[in-house]
Amino acid sequence: MSPVVPVLLYHAVMDDPPAWIAEFTVTPKAFAAHLDAVADSGRTPVTISAFADRLAGRAPLPPRPVLLTFDDGFADLPGPTADLLAARGMPATAYLTTGAVVPGGRSLLPPAPMMTLDGAARLEQAGVEVGSHTVTHAQLDTLTAPRLRAELLDSKAALEDALGHPVPHLAYPHGYNSPRVRAAAARAGYETATAVRHALSSERDERHRIARLIVRRGHTVAEVRAWLAGDGARVAPYRDGPRTVAWRWYRRGRAALRGPEFAG
Repeated sequence: MSPVVPVLLYHAVMDDPPAWIAEFTVTPKAFAAHLDAVADSGRTPVTISAFADRLAGRAPLPPRPVLLTFDDGFADLPGPTADLLAARGMPATAYLTTGAVVPGGRSLLPPAPMMTLDGAARLEQAGVEVGSHTVTHAQLDTLTAPRLRAELLDSKAALEDALGHPVPHLAYPHGYNSPRVRAAAARAGYETATAVRHALSSERDERHRIARLIVRRGHTVAEVRAWLAGDGARVAPYRDGPRTVAWRWYRRGRAALRGPEFAG
């Protein structure tokens, strides 16, 4: 059996988040406890680039890897959250919604304290790799081909202009993807793309559908420790079930009537 690779998905790390994102945030105290659990587990945090090297057969991973990932680009990320990671020497990966972090940009994310694009370089200095989370945070599997292409390419270009190097990694907003979206991501030049799937990843996982586990406000340290031990969730890769496929078609029909919708 391929070694299990927990890929944890965080959003904001703050005490008093906006109501719409509260379920998907953790407090700074809880986050510090999670990082202590990572250290105690004997796992080695790695970036998505290191995982990509393993999936492509270019380089091995440490014996017990773990990935710490962050979506959207909330204001805490390049400040206290990156500081907590750097103090422990733990690399991570942050996927930024460029329409939400570029001054004057437009996204579908509801109001919240967000970082700005100039903080992306500070993230990298702290050991946090930067990837794309599209421009608007739309449900990618409901978009027309031109709109999907723009979401993938425009966010990539904005990050590459800001950082001065290629950005080959993507996270699908809310994990929504499909075979068509995965193919478009590959054509747009993304070497990897992370989904959600509420599952543990593995060294056999799909490069454009890497499984992640959302860390919610109600999750206990014991549950995080179970994931780090390789327990408490199924292991990818596996096929989408009928309910996932049906939900995708329902959302596509709704988007056809209402237009692009926030992935959340």
